[in-house]
Amino acid sequence: MSTDRGGTQAPERIEPSYPKDRTTLGGPRLGAVGWARWVWRQLTSMRTALFLLLLLALAAIPGSIFPQRGVDPVRVRRFFEDNPDLAPWLDRVGMFDVYASPWFASIYLLLMVSLVGCIVPRSRQHWEAMRAQPPRTPARLGRLPVHRSVVLDAAPDDVVAAARAELRRRRYRLRAEEDGARTVSGEKGYLKESGNLVFHLAVLGVIVSVAAGHLFGWRGEIIVKEGETVTTGPSAFDTLHLGPLVDPDDIPVYSLQLNDLDVQFEAEAQGAQFGQPRVFRGVATVQEDVSGSPSAPRTEEFAVNDPLGISGTSVFLLGNGYAPVVNVRDADGQILFSDAVTFLPQDNTYSSEGVIKVPGADPALGFVGGFLPTLTFDPEIGPTSSFPDLVDPALVLAVFEGDLYPEGRAQSVFSLDTESMDQVLQDDGTPVSLLIRPGDELELAGDRGSIELETVIRWGGLMVRHDPGRIPALVFSGAALLGLGLMLGVRRRRVFVRVTPATGTPDPAGDGARHTEMTVAGLPKGTDPGLDELVEQVLERIATASGGRVVTDKDDS
Repeated sequence: MSTDRGGTQAPERIEPSYPKDRTTLGGPRLGAVGWARWVWRQLTSMRTALFLLLLLALAAIPGSIFPQRGVDPVRVRRFFEDNPDLAPWLDRVGMFDVYASPWFASIYLLLMVSLVGCIVPRSRQHWEAMRAQPPRTPARLGRLPVHRSVVLDAAPDDVVAAARAELRRRRYRLRAEEDGARTVSGEKGYLKESGNLVFHLAVLGVIVSVAAGHLFGWRGEIIVKEGETVTTGPSAFDTLHLGPLVDPDDIPVYSLQLNDLDVQFEAEAQGAQFGQPRVFRGVATVQEDVSGSPSAPRTEEFAVNDPLGISGTSVFLLGNGYAPVVNVRDADGQILFSDAVTFLPQDNTYSSEGVIKVPGADPALGFVGGFLPTLTFDPEIGPTSSFPDLVDPALVLAVFEGDLYPEGRAQSVFSLDTESMDQVLQDDGTPVSLLIRPGDELELAGDRGSIELETVIRWGGLMVRHDPGRIPALVFSGAALLGLGLMLGVRRRRVFVRVTPATGTPDPAGDGARHTEMTVAGLPKGTDPGLDELVEQVLERIATASGGRVVTDKDDS
């Protein structure tokens, strides 16, 4: 014992003999199973699911910033040409294949696992809650957030019967009557949790549908000129992207003829709207299963947002341009080349670039240049187009001769390798530059023959797509909206009514009526601003239905 300043003895402090360091003490350890359980609980928590959903949205942003190989490989190649130092580094981390990259796949796979781990236990709990009875009426209803007590001049049994009838009318699930108990318990709003589960299941369904579309879907692009007929197949498309689980033999075979392409541009508006397309639709004749038992040909219209449905595929009209019909003759007038040549638009006025290759000439000829729908001469940049429609069309070409395909290397039909070719010159040594309008035929320098622009037709860029997850994704998206509406629109509420004989209550009428004290209370799940009004309405309806009148409002007394 020790003595303090006041002379009293303070109790002696006893130091514990056990070690304070838990590592020295040897406390419980989680172990491998415990750590696995902890990780699983963290992964399947709602907080983690929301974080992964936000992370998935952030991970998709690069897919809208950088061009994607699966959508526009030409823009990807152009990005590499414009950014030779940056592009390889971006390619290493999958910026040009964002939605097929391993890091993007890992995020949505973790999200799927999190959603499944969250949905399964909550579904079981919700099923058990729907089968169980509402809870018993609490002993102290005055502790609930919303409550109201009155004294009625009605019999207790009548008040209980009126309370059960009123809550049943409002579609509350009621707890079974208990002998001697003058309480009523009701609950409603189970659709709120049902909507929550439907929303999460729908999000999971959308993810699975998108994954199924990626694995089992395919997409092909092809350019078709007016009047031209194409037959689908792996070799028919200009570009073809197959899903990982798609066999090329699974591509359906059918024929499609582009009969007409109607494109109209805005010519009256000013500013940014000038020259914008206002009509873009086509007419095609389709014949399905041409390799087996062909069906009868049918002719249909289709447009940008109105694709053709053929043999489980959708044919979209994506772009358009011009294809000048060119004839090239030799010095004797023999036709060496006659075809519609596709020129690719480079701007909103459809100034287009393309090449014409004539391997039948000796030596081979190559024409490179542009097609201008509405020819205009700019003092700085030379000939250009001022409007995308065919007002004053013309071809502007330079001429080369030599080896079109050096060493037999394949090359794009839209480019000309001029390294092994010589540019054709005029007699004065200046390069030959041709300006040809429809109907014109110009002689080539050096007795090389002539070139004629016969007419100009249009071409349409078609995308043929098979996506088995498209319809399921649409259905699940609708289900997600339905579930979200139930989550936000349905209120989960419990209403309790307790009825007891009132004692010591004055009888204003003096008629010796029986007095009954009734308490109505409400308990929300979450915020519920309308619960006060509900309790007030239920109390008034019960009082009216029981045939009594309010003797005393205990909340005001």
